[in-house]
Amino acid sequence: MSDMELIEELIKLNDEDSKMTEKQVKILQAAIEIFSEKGYAATSTSEIARKAGVAEGTIFRHYKTKKDLLFSIVTPTLAKIVGPFIARTFVNQTVGKNKLESFEEFIRIVMKNRFEFVKKNIPIIKILLQEIAFHDEMKEQYQQIFMDNIYKKMKHVVEHFQAKGEVIECPPEAVIRMVATSIIGFLLTRFLILPEKQWNDEEEMERTIQFILHGLSTK
Repeated sequence: MSDMELIEELIKLNDEDSKMTEKQVKILQAAIEIFSEKGYAATSTSEIARKAGVAEGTIFRHYKTKKDLLFSIVTPTLAKIVGPFIARTFVNQTVGKNKLESFEEFIRIVMKNRFEFVKKNIPIIKILLQEIAFHDEMKEQYQQIFMDNIYKKMKHVVEHFQAKGEVIECPPEAVIRMVATSIIGFLLTRFLILPEKQWNDEEEMERTIQFILHGLSTK
């Protein structure tokens, strides 16, 4: 997904009821680029305005504060991409009409989808990771989405496969944590920490999947 496609997707999510102006689109595009590169605190609205080719006052006609601009980028990503995907895809495919055959198949779907999601949304994810520790409202939004759309449904999935004898007897929250940290750790390293490394994505994803399923034991 190109930068422009990313902006267009965000605009769709952020603008269901009204049409954004061309200037507002440019502001959003400039803010994503500069927030991602420099961080929220180090970015001024005058810098965003220059990048967008608009007067600084134009920003404040659309967004009351710089924080409002930040949240117009991050909130739709959290609320309308992350949460509903978990509910609609992971759980429906696992326990709905099209049941998955195994926990391994489930992990493969999670890995592949989250890989593509991060790959397409690197600038916004980078902004989220940079800022979530400094904005309580953002942290609360994430926690709410996690509990409502991820934890409860993932717990259901884990218990489903534990009942089938495919997952060890272990508190579901521990299983969720270990699966999530393995996948997230790979994705953060791949796209944010060492993006310049020569990656064989298929091999690395397979290694991560095998680690989740079997650990590091030679037994």
